[in-house]
Amino acid sequence: MSYNAREIEKKWQKLWQEQDYFEPKDDYSLEKKYILSMFPYPSGRIHMGHVRNYSISDALARYYRKKGFNVLHPIGFDSFGMPAENAAIKHKIHPKKWTYENIDYMKKELFSLGFSFSRNRILATSDPLYTKFEQEFFIKMYEKGLIYTKEATVNWCENDKTVLANEQVEDGKCWRCGSEVVQKQMPGYYVKITSYAKELLEGLKLLENKWPNQVLTMQENWIGQSYGLEFSFKLADESFDTKSFEVFTTRADTIYGVSYIALAPEHSIVKELISKKLLDESTIDSIKEIQNQSPRQRQADEKKGYFLNTYAIHPLTNEKIPVWVANFVLIDYGSGAVMAVPAHDERDFDFAKKYNLPIKQVIISKDTKQEDAPYTEKSGFLINSAEFNELECNEAREKIIAKFEDLKLGKRVINYKIRDWGVSRQRYWGAAIPMIRCEKCGIVPCELSSLPITLPDDVEITGEGNPLEKHPTWKFCTCPKCKGEAVRECDTLDTFFQSSWYYARFASDEKTWNTRAFDEKSVNYWLNVDQYVGGIEHAILHLLYARFFQKVLRDMGYLKDDEPFARLLTQGMVIKDGFKMSKSKGNVVDPDDIINKYGADTARLFILFLAPPVKELVWNDNAIEGAYKFINKLYERALKIDKNASLDIRQDELSKDEKYARLKVYEALKKSSEVYEKSFAFNTLIAACMESLNALSAVDNDKLNKEAFYIILNILEPIIPHICFELSDMLFELENFKTLPELRPEIFLQDSIKLAVSVNGKKRAEIEVLSSALKDEILQEAKKAVFKWLKDKELVKEIYIEKKLVNLVVR
Repeated sequence: MSYNAREIEKKWQKLWQEQDYFEPKDDYSLEKKYILSMFPYPSGRIHMGHVRNYSISDALARYYRKKGFNVLHPIGFDSFGMPAENAAIKHKIHPKKWTYENIDYMKKELFSLGFSFSRNRILATSDPLYTKFEQEFFIKMYEKGLIYTKEATVNWCENDKTVLANEQVEDGKCWRCGSEVVQKQMPGYYVKITSYAKELLEGLKLLENKWPNQVLTMQENWIGQSYGLEFSFKLADESFDTKSFEVFTTRADTIYGVSYIALAPEHSIVKELISKKLLDESTIDSIKEIQNQSPRQRQADEKKGYFLNTYAIHPLTNEKIPVWVANFVLIDYGSGAVMAVPAHDERDFDFAKKYNLPIKQVIISKDTKQEDAPYTEKSGFLINSAEFNELECNEAREKIIAKFEDLKLGKRVINYKIRDWGVSRQRYWGAAIPMIRCEKCGIVPCELSSLPITLPDDVEITGEGNPLEKHPTWKFCTCPKCKGEAVRECDTLDTFFQSSWYYARFASDEKTWNTRAFDEKSVNYWLNVDQYVGGIEHAILHLLYARFFQKVLRDMGYLKDDEPFARLLTQGMVIKDGFKMSKSKGNVVDPDDIINKYGADTARLFILFLAPPVKELVWNDNAIEGAYKFINKLYERALKIDKNASLDIRQDELSKDEKYARLKVYEALKKSSEVYEKSFAFNTLIAACMESLNALSAVDNDKLNKEAFYIILNILEPIIPHICFELSDMLFELENFKTLPELRPEIFLQDSIKLAVSVNGKKRAEIEVLSSALKDEILQEAKKAVFKWLKDKELVKEIYIEKKLVNLVVR
């Protein structure tokens, strides 16, 4: 009999489906494991990057089921978003049709790989029932003051009359029509994530040693806590409508070194100067040019600015400080105003040099001489700073802040770099924002009984503006407050809003999905997620927004945990032809091709064997063939085993080769729990099983072979489930294949051991010595084995690592 992957895999997938093999149990007295992979966007087909992600989570889910845990391992689709509209324009197909056809196809692909997802809890974020509760959350967050409206700057294409995401702006032009993109002020809805900044930062401590350090650091930097002084500068000219402006600094010790003020081009003072035509036309044009640049373009551009012909008053010295507008100051960061201290900041220094502005040194180091460059160290002693001269920086910082507070000129504050989350999108294919605009009542939330607010199907997607704005009937409604005529909000929600709470929806009993967002009993049982698996590219936004949502839903009484994901594994990217595997690069490998030729188990084994999960995986076609050959070898060897052989094995009756083979099998067994529960280094576990199979090739012992296969198939079942179920059923019957044998200490006591012998770090031989052999005896045997590489050489060093290797250093 030859190994027929297609036949075997279809057989077991059918059986698993018929028996609801992977559905979580309703018995909440069982110990649980919630294993979750970040869900995919339904772009049409999965690629091997997806296969890697889901092979990791599936291996963990299957392992814990074997251990007797109640396992929840769901899958869904992040199905709203811009690509569906792009496809609608390109292929003349409705976004909804395109999305759900893709979902149907991708579900078939995922289950053809044998992934043990729950079929009863599959969801798409574009499903009306999902939208219903998302809109409920939005309204309740609005009522709690966690959502508000304000005007903000967006990328705008005048030709297409639409807002563009940053990734749709290519060299300052619209990706679709090539028109110049401008920055436009537009109203939008914002989520007050800053209200949770402190808790989001402190919560990272709970995740230490459970999340990758890299992710924790990235989130910490994104939140960006800083301690400092907040105070105001008054304008010297009292005729301005804006009399003063706020700044924040972490370097209060440099306050006497301020030599100019830099404002963002969108600052209210700059707007007033422009509107009153208090600047010359060329300066106004130059400022507007900067305003039309995206923040990314401004940061990449050379530093430039313009004097605004106005001055601010220094709060301590009363001297007049020139006020400039500068492209490096962003309105969304801080107050949009910067106190510039060029002697102690590189950016401020470069700008001052370029425009011949004063440079006032107020800190020196007693060890170094000040050269023609800023002194940016936070240590040193103050000079030119009134009564604070000669104080060390840290002490001066505290005393200067205290002076501001005594004089009621400013206050000590904790600031955060994180900014509130803009969630308005001027697009059709998204969750409708459940708000109504009434001329009499203003902005009013929809009534909860009217949810979900679904999208009209009869729209044409042209890429020119938001079709919801143009719809003849959809946006017209009645105000819930005054019952007068009103219009719906035509913006839709950022897709991150949808992906920020899906994990909790999965944790709710699907039988209650029609009636409430979450079933309290089931979410309290399943949450939080025990193991989350996904790409490092989601380290900041998605994971931060999900953490925020967890805390908000907790405070609104929906959930109870503080953090959504107990442990996080970030898998490396799949690299092919030098680039990350993606449709945009045209280097995607369709798993269907591998499944059709080799089978799903081969695809799974290959993707987990080629590299540790956290590392990049460089594509290698030859490795697929190698994975296929190993599975064939496993199958052919199993066919030769007498399934009626007993498992009664006496260690003292085994030959040397049999003892060695049994040792390799039990070493793999010992490694398995560490891999599945801690390291996730599946490649090392697969390698250990391959070594075991090689060692067994020298053994003709039915008892030993049967025991070995019982263990190897148990170990490999989470990785290559179809072949392992097939062989286990054939050799043991599934009812008798449920628990792993315990580790037996006597198996690890070997009569002899094999050691690699290296010369100058390069392996030259292998020796076998008695386990009781002394170090000197082992070194003598090693020298004999590599004599020809030692001849006429000076032996410099002898290194013996117990029971592992010998390395001889010569010159």
